[in-house]
Amino acid sequence: MKKTQVIVGLGSCGIAAGANKVYEKIKSLKEIDKLDFELKQTSCVGMCYREPLVEIIDEDGSYLYGEINEKKAIDIIDQHILNHNPIKDYVVKTDLFETKDDAFFKGQVKIVLRDCGFINPEIIEEYENRNGYKALKEIAEKNISAEKIIRIISESGIRGRGGGGFPTGLKWQFARNNRADEKFIICNADEGDPGAFMDRSVLEGDPHAVLEGMIIGAYAIGATQGVIYCRAEYPLAIKRLNIALNQAREKGYLGENILGIKGFNLDIFVKEGAGAFVCGEETALIASVEGERGMPRKRPPFPAESGLWNKPTNINNVETFSNIPWIVLNGGEAYAKYGTEKSKGTKVFALTGKIKHGGLVEVPMGITINDIIFKLGGGIQDDKEFKAVQLGGPSGGCIPAYMANTIVDYDSVSATGAIMGSGGMVVMDETTCMVDMARFFLDFTQKESCGKCTFCRVGTKRMLEILTRITEGEGEEGDIEKLELLSYQIKDSSLCGLGQTAPNPVLTTIKYFRNEYEAHIRDKKCPAKSCKKLLTYEVIEDKCTGCTVCAKNCPVEAIDGTRKEIHFIRQDACIKCGVCFDKCKFDAIRLS
Repeated sequence: MKKTQVIVGLGSCGIAAGANKVYEKIKSLKEIDKLDFELKQTSCVGMCYREPLVEIIDEDGSYLYGEINEKKAIDIIDQHILNHNPIKDYVVKTDLFETKDDAFFKGQVKIVLRDCGFINPEIIEEYENRNGYKALKEIAEKNISAEKIIRIISESGIRGRGGGGFPTGLKWQFARNNRADEKFIICNADEGDPGAFMDRSVLEGDPHAVLEGMIIGAYAIGATQGVIYCRAEYPLAIKRLNIALNQAREKGYLGENILGIKGFNLDIFVKEGAGAFVCGEETALIASVEGERGMPRKRPPFPAESGLWNKPTNINNVETFSNIPWIVLNGGEAYAKYGTEKSKGTKVFALTGKIKHGGLVEVPMGITINDIIFKLGGGIQDDKEFKAVQLGGPSGGCIPAYMANTIVDYDSVSATGAIMGSGGMVVMDETTCMVDMARFFLDFTQKESCGKCTFCRVGTKRMLEILTRITEGEGEEGDIEKLELLSYQIKDSSLCGLGQTAPNPVLTTIKYFRNEYEAHIRDKKCPAKSCKKLLTYEVIEDKCTGCTVCAKNCPVEAIDGTRKEIHFIRQDACIKCGVCFDKCKFDAIRLS
């Protein structure tokens, strides 16, 4: 019988929730009491809303415990390990009985996330034990040609998961067709979308899957050098990538004549980026790797013809490369059975915002937005009304609740005015102001603009000024039309994808929530009661008991009244901080 295993999730989400302390507590208990179990670590399993997570695998099966702290860790060791009595109240997933969290996993198809949460990402043998590097070995043992590899990728129908959705097989073919003495393959891991953390989780949890995908891609196009461009803000991902690279070199998966394939020489190194959002655009990324300022270049020539150091270069993102070993091992048709006619396979989404079950999910293309939010995501926090979802990152768009039966594929999402993007899915409820949400995302893209294009540099700034005025109660008639005009000028005149898509949040919120813009401008009211400068706090006379709590807590002494008498808020002095609203125990403050 195998020794009982206790596995602690030590991805960034788990560490932030206190998983390190849990791990150290279990480790100390094991050492002090000389307990006979194997203590291991893994990374994120996607269930971020239940972190820290601890899994126990014993002779009966697997038990995943959620929201574990040091005290609960002691309980688990005492009851489960020592007395073989699992604590059902702590269990969030098991094959032995149903849990209230089962819906989070139902409907998921894990290809990209197949190893995340199952292996220690710092031990290459654990990856190999789950078919890791088997696809690469089969290429070497069966002498599969580069042309056949590209055919398999093309047959799978996989499209770039970084946002553009360009067919991966075709992209590889372009790079292969361009003859040169040196070619490059680059993994774009410059994930910078607010609300997105897919790439980081894969790099932390399964770095060898990314490496194997890159190695296969290098073989297919004839590349001799590889670069993983990862933002420096991901220290754990970078650490595990470098560990994985050293292990791959020692095992012969990198180097000269890889696995006996004569002439197949490849090495890969990590380039740490400075965290510029524009470097997610491939020509800006190339400039950054070359040591220049990250700014986009005109295309053509495309990177497949003239990329890094003017050599043919192929660039895919983390999720795309992670799919490749599975596709090669299982065949293009096996991958293409998932999804829709023009959008094959699965997609990883980061669920965040006003959602109960925030985390990572991997679902087949063709699933509806509603199913992701209400079945896997558990619905809206505090059971409030679902209002909209921001899909595609800061350059994406807001899709209203009444369109949430839209299926997730490239064409259907684009038809709404949003984009698939890299997979950030920010959920909004009735308390979200859509004007302010547009302002938030535009503020991000405006700050991240490299400044090369006048319309992007200046146009987004003017749009941000207008949106700020509107949310502060200073909107004017004609502002909506100005925003639309500027949006189309920026889209038509910007060089790269950042500028071309920056107005999307504004255009989609105007399209679907124009009434909110009009209320801000004409009525000087925020329907969501979110924009502070448009709020009014008033005392409800029938409910006021004269307890003086509101007056005592008002930071600017804007509330008049004596004990046991009705109080009054002086609007000219009120700073809209909301302290009175929060402190009143009798619901005697009206917010309008």
